[in-house]
Amino acid sequence: MKTFNKVLFTTAIASFAFVACKEEKPEERSAGIIIENMDTSVKASDDFFRHVNGTWIDKTEIPEDRTSWGGFGELRKKTDEDVLTILNDAIAQKDFPKIKDAQGNEIDSDQEKAVNYYQTIMDTVARNKQGKAPVMPFLAKIEEIKTKKDVQNYITNMAPYGGAGFYGFGVYNDLKNSSQYAGYMGGGSLGLSRDYYVDAKVADKLTKYEIFVAKMLQEFGDDEATAKKNAATIVAFETSLAEPMMTKEERRDTRKIYNPMSVAELTKLAPAIDWKAHLEGIGVTDLETIIVTDPAYFKAMSKIFTQRSVEDMKLLFRWNTINSSLSSLSTDLETANWEFYSKEMRGAKKQRARNERALGNLNGAVGEALGKLYVEKMFPPEAKAKAKEMIDNVMLGFEKRIAGLEWMSAETKEKALEKLNKLTVKIAYPDVWKDYSELQVKGLDEGGSYFENSINVTKWNYNKNMAKLGKEVDRTEWGMSPQTVNAYFNPTNNEIVFPAAILQPPFYDYKADEAVNYGGIGAVIGHEISHSFDDSGSRFDGDGNLKNWWTESDSEKFAVIGKQLVKQYSDIIAIDSMHLNGEYTLGENIGDLGGVQAAYEGLQIFLEKSGRPEKIDGYTPEQRFFLSWGTIWRTKMRDEALKNLIMTNTHAPGMYRAYMPLKNVDAFYEAFDVKEGDKMYLKPEERVRIW
Repeated sequence: MKTFNKVLFTTAIASFAFVACKEEKPEERSAGIIIENMDTSVKASDDFFRHVNGTWIDKTEIPEDRTSWGGFGELRKKTDEDVLTILNDAIAQKDFPKIKDAQGNEIDSDQEKAVNYYQTIMDTVARNKQGKAPVMPFLAKIEEIKTKKDVQNYITNMAPYGGAGFYGFGVYNDLKNSSQYAGYMGGGSLGLSRDYYVDAKVADKLTKYEIFVAKMLQEFGDDEATAKKNAATIVAFETSLAEPMMTKEERRDTRKIYNPMSVAELTKLAPAIDWKAHLEGIGVTDLETIIVTDPAYFKAMSKIFTQRSVEDMKLLFRWNTINSSLSSLSTDLETANWEFYSKEMRGAKKQRARNERALGNLNGAVGEALGKLYVEKMFPPEAKAKAKEMIDNVMLGFEKRIAGLEWMSAETKEKALEKLNKLTVKIAYPDVWKDYSELQVKGLDEGGSYFENSINVTKWNYNKNMAKLGKEVDRTEWGMSPQTVNAYFNPTNNEIVFPAAILQPPFYDYKADEAVNYGGIGAVIGHEISHSFDDSGSRFDGDGNLKNWWTESDSEKFAVIGKQLVKQYSDIIAIDSMHLNGEYTLGENIGDLGGVQAAYEGLQIFLEKSGRPEKIDGYTPEQRFFLSWGTIWRTKMRDEALKNLIMTNTHAPGMYRAYMPLKNVDAFYEAFDVKEGDKMYLKPEERVRIW
């Protein structure tokens, strides 16, 4: 079942691993840059992406079970293989810690729960035998609905199971008092991203979605004619809910989603709903203020709620329940779900191996439980110190960049440096692990099923989230598990987080020279730091509060520079007539540009301390820095995946991230002697200079 989409404001590096550091031996030195992947017949100053990755592009085929391939995909596959080996060893050995609950009863350890969850996903015999049976009690509850009051009661009762659509309540840092948790009321999720309902350019996808809905309704008992009629009603209903929602570009402005209201004010805004009864029903009492994320949606939703029939609502509930359950039922339903959401929407050719899919679901459900096993095997504590040195230098590099900004006043610079100095850095794995003791995950020998365990995880997450309301924020929590190949910035905690899995080649190679590492993981570190100062993160102060610390003049200058970067990306036609969305990807593009600049400064700081090395493979440290940046973004994508990414993702496609920031970096021009007339050349006055 789908979980309520809480208000989240974290920003990740990719749509991104630490490895055991060994005592370095001279003979173990790595080249860092794979020369064989380059196409040196193409000048770096004309097509840097091709120069760095041309041979790799020509010889590499996207695996049939992937919709894109490149540095991230390769590392994620390697990391998954490592984790699966660890997981299978744990299953074979069955040597788990013995722990007891507060009452002294022996319970499964977190690691054992991870294994139990994985095994119930993999047990396709049991899943196929159960078929649709696990979800039928939930569908039966929908059939019992008779009135609009029943509809509201159903939405309330389904909150612990992931919600029922229309609206949902969640708990997150108060944006203007980030040390305290607050309650947020947000809209429900739809079967597709909002743009697919409102953008005529992708009307064909909405038509295919309607066909998919009808097909699944037939699987659950509708005859063909009824299924088509019901599918049309569902898609029209979802479209009516999508239209008044904020655009994805508007949602990036956190000021617009912070709308505190009393229950009386929310009732006035959306009178069709008994909000007092709903809040009491989910256990929320005496709450003076609720933060409503999208007032225009709630106003429109209230009218829709009044106008739509109970039967239409039941139909929508039925579809939400079916659609959110497909992947955890029988294998034929799981495959049907893949055929639409992966094959049709993103151009996939083949399903990934079941164990890889199971691992992905496991990581999403109880990632830290599995992370304990991963860290124990793959990441020694001393590796943190090595990463910390690089982070310190990149932070110093960013500090130097701020101090040297010509467009920013001294007053704003002082505030920016204050925020930078308050930035928290988390590396590899949590100091305090999640407590899964209250989570019940039944193993195969206890009759556990994938569907039941996934429901238990949803309820556990819901209860854990609701228990935070009104309490002080726990800043030890992590938003990603250690085995996740990614990194993120969280503005309300003013923190950057690098899970253990990101420090592996091509991002980090302890056997390679530092220029390569600064151009890889160093620029990733800089990217996350830059999110603290992008068009969204810059609205938060050093304590994580939504608070303006800019002078009016500097704020205006920053907006103008941002628009220049928006235009650079929006001018690019990526496929057919589809342009990149420079406005939607602005935060990530600022992150890339600021990250490269800060990491480059960090490298110079390192070289000043340690001395300049000789050229390697004929390249200077500065050249190898930029070659490394181009390497981590080597990317090939299927056409449908590219279109979907442009429609739904805040990141530009990797092939553009490899070179677009560099066109604005003076040091790149110096490193590769880029001159007027070269295709990578921008006049100095046209180069965007932000951080």
